Amino acid sequence: MRTVSFKTLCFFVCITISCSTILHAQKTSRPNIIVILADDMGYSDIGCFGSEIETPNIDQLASNGLRMSQFYNTARCCPTRASLLTGLYPHMAGMGHMTGNPTKEPGYAGDLNDKCVSIAQVLKPAGYSTYATGKWHVANNTKDNGPKHNWPLQRGFDKYYGIIPGAADYFDPKGLKNGNDPVKPGDNFYLTDALSDTAASYIQQHKDNKNLNPFFMYVAYNAPHWPLHAKEKDIKKYADKYLAGWDKLREQRYSKQQKTGLLDASAKLNPRDAEVPAWDDISKSEKLIWAKRMAVYAAQVDCLDQGVGRIVQALKKNNLFDNTLIIFLSDNGGCAEFISRDNKTINALGSGDSYESYRINWANASNTPFRLYKHWVHEGGISAPCVVSWPAMLANKGSVVNTPAHLIDLLPTFVNISAAKYPATFNGHDIAPLSGKSLLSIFKGEKNLPERPIYWEHEANRAVRFGKWKLVSKGTKIKPYAGSWELYNITADRSETNDLSKSQPAKVKELEAMWNNWATNNQVFPLNGLNNAERERAAGKNGDVE
Repeated sequence: MRTVSFKTLCFFVCITISCSTILHAQKTSRPNIIVILADDMGYSDIGCFGSEIETPNIDQLASNGLRMSQFYNTARCCPTRASLLTGLYPHMAGMGHMTGNPTKEPGYAGDLNDKCVSIAQVLKPAGYSTYATGKWHVANNTKDNGPKHNWPLQRGFDKYYGIIPGAADYFDPKGLKNGNDPVKPGDNFYLTDALSDTAASYIQQHKDNKNLNPFFMYVAYNAPHWPLHAKEKDIKKYADKYLAGWDKLREQRYSKQQKTGLLDASAKLNPRDAEVPAWDDISKSEKLIWAKRMAVYAAQVDCLDQGVGRIVQALKKNNLFDNTLIIFLSDNGGCAEFISRDNKTINALGSGDSYESYRINWANASNTPFRLYKHWVHEGGISAPCVVSWPAMLANKGSVVNTPAHLIDLLPTFVNISAAKYPATFNGHDIAPLSGKSLLSIFKGEKNLPERPIYWEHEANRAVRFGKWKLVSKGTKIKPYAGSWELYNITADRSETNDLSKSQPAKVKELEAMWNNWATNNQVFPLNGLNNAERERAAGKNGDVE
């Protein structure tokens, strides 16, 4: 009996050890996931997408990962964040427009609704730890004494550090939070650095606590969103860089995009925006201040990249880098908004004494080679520079992926790789089904996604892309806000230079019917359009538009 008991005991010990080993392997084999989101950064503003700005850390991720040349966002801060976090088109999550501007229409509530769940709420039940730093901007209430049901901790994150509203002074941000609690910035504070360092510290704490769970981290930088605030040492690197002007800059970036295989010759360089003067036609004094504006903007991007480097270093230090999926992208195209207050002198530009934007003149260069900007759903408004890193899994490292993809595809991808379950109900509410498709097969180099339509609407700017075709229109100033359609063969004309709507009326009708059906099923109607105050600001008059 003693021998049998001993053998039995040994058997159960072995089984326990084996089960423990299997569980440990399951936890550690599932990848960590980090989404890094830049704010108001144009398609060509990082080195691997054509820029002269120094972004060696992001570029290194691209050289050993993938560049997705046709990855789409939703053209604006709040809708992009809502779509990224929930895997839904933004209207289905209640965020067809912006926070702080709610309407009675469910698609434009300005607050995440109860039909959606966040990435953190999906991955947490699957055993993921969940961390977030940065700009939140998907909750109507930003005040400490108001409801917090849509703040990060209430939407599934274990830890959060950042700003709840959509814009902030980089040196002295209001609304800075640690979890739900307000915190004051300390001496020599700079927001981009604080977000980077906190993200890196979360990784280190995760390892120090011997946490065997994989983690999901959302790093939502506010850089390079206005105001133009940067550290002097970063600005100095670009002091003389932009004296040649925006015309030469656009040509240089376009040439680099072609040489590096990001875009081919079918993506033509659009003519300079008609609202932007030729660089050679402005005075020397104007050139100096315009060059300083872009130098500050470049410094903001540069500092963001330095922060990405510290996050990557924290992963490598703790042997987590190879099995971490990192996705870097921007929330919309370059921002043409005209912001100007407290601009005392050219010397103040970039400091806390100034509050400026870089405006349409440089936004036109940021979006090289495309048309239009943030707000609009032409390619300049919705094309995101997207870099994917995952050394343990990616095939064809260093290549360019031309498959069209969208923010709605991120959560399905994360569900696919995490063994998580996307819920049909959550907290007693029915949850809308995911809108996108997993990108895992693309990452593994196995196959492309089948052709499927992708849709947009923001401020009555509308679009649908299906296969080689894109139907798009700009909103109008009067109800019903819907402007005339333009049609492009986007495969042969990515830059939208040749409108085929007159010669292809049947295709226009076909795609319009698809868009109307999608809009009906996704809480898009009635079109929200713009209120008068936003129209004035979008038209270029002074004011703050987030």
